[in-house]
Amino acid sequence: MASANPAFNNPAFQDPKAVKTYPGGPQAAQLGGPTQYASTAQAGVDAATQARLEGAFAAPSADAIATGRMTVEDTVLKTLALFVVLLVGAVVGWVWTLGGAVEPAAATTISMAPWIIGALGGFVLAMVVAFTSRKKVRPALIFGYALFEGLFVGAISAYFEFIWPGIVVQATVATLAVVGVTLALFASGKVRATKRATKIFMVAMIGYLVFALINVVMMMFGAFSGPDSAGPFGIYSVKVFGIPLGLIIGVLVVIMAAYSLVLDFDSIQQGVRNGAPRQFGWLGGFGIMVTVVWLYIEILRILAILRGSN
Repeated sequence: MASANPAFNNPAFQDPKAVKTYPGGPQAAQLGGPTQYASTAQAGVDAATQARLEGAFAAPSADAIATGRMTVEDTVLKTLALFVVLLVGAVVGWVWTLGGAVEPAAATTISMAPWIIGALGGFVLAMVVAFTSRKKVRPALIFGYALFEGLFVGAISAYFEFIWPGIVVQATVATLAVVGVTLALFASGKVRATKRATKIFMVAMIGYLVFALINVVMMMFGAFSGPDSAGPFGIYSVKVFGIPLGLIIGVLVVIMAAYSLVLDFDSIQQGVRNGAPRQFGWLGGFGIMVTVVWLYIEILRILAILRGSN
């Protein structure tokens, strides 16, 4: 199942044949020879295959290092390593935003520099990773993305915490809950990616991106700067039947992000089944990190709209 996450656009996550084109990919066994030797050769292959299978069952299971192939366990470890780097960047972004303070209440100035630097740096590296991974996976670029993304997450978290104390803990717990529930449902087989659901997801994603872009442009040109402005979130703060539009859209986007996680998990499983090289585990971790950060930011905005409307 194709994923909307650019990290999983690499053919190795979709087509088993594509894995052979990458360094370290499994090579197809080539049998040849005259036709009269075909049956004898096949019998020899069957006997050899049987012997290898018996040996494989008797031997201990091989890990990613031994096989050189992508595994779920190795991808999990790589994902955790990326989140550690993200957290380091988040701490730097948090303290930088608060002017060197740790507690928002003690901050005397608020700096937007880490927010801007983190957002731009993360976006550029994300595009580079997504478009160059078809030829080669570069873990250094992915670690760089994690650091810049952490800078952005820490900066925006500090800013929101300065305005609405306690909101970061709420958003973090909510994000972990959504990720945990989604992973549990996927692991149990109760939630799976389908072609129809993925098509609906893609249409919804395009619509959301267009809406978000229009909102940003309108805010840049001062559409919500007057005394009757909709609020700091632009169109999201407009109320429909007394309910901020951002809450309605936010719930839908959280559902979209959860389904995106399902697609990410499915793509990782497909990569493992295809026998993708071990280095592709970094792309798996990168893809999950992109989705989780998106989910966290959206939940943070939902909570801010709720706190601001009270």
